[in-house]
Amino acid sequence: MQELLGKWQLVHFDGIDRIRNSPQFRSANPTALADMQAKIKNRLENTIYKFVENDSLLFTDFQNQRMIQKKAKLELSPENILTINSGGEIRKAKIVEVTDSKLVLEPISDSPGSGKLTFEKIIE
Repeated sequence: MQELLGKWQLVHFDGIDRIRNSPQFRSANPTALADMQAKIKNRLENTIYKFVENDSLLFTDFQNQRMIQKKAKLELSPENILTINSGGEIRKAKIVEVTDSKLVLEPISDSPGSGKLTFEKIIE
């Protein structure tokens, strides 16, 4: 868990590639396309996970198109499964890779294929 400590910014999400490759995205008019691109950029720039001591996580979440800050308790299993509990909402993700500068999480959910999230460490 020690190597997770610090601030991480989302730089790539497989789900975004699926959106960019969708017929709706490819055939969108320039205004709609610019709007979708701006939303994707906003989501990437503002998705930051901050792992802190005491097995806690501070993160940005989006609800109704608005950004909110949340805090969660973390548990890490021996199989590198991260359980994130934020006020009754429980999410799980497998840690696929973690280095000094890169973190790759694969969400575990009922809707398979949501894709991996790749984060880069923010040096402050």
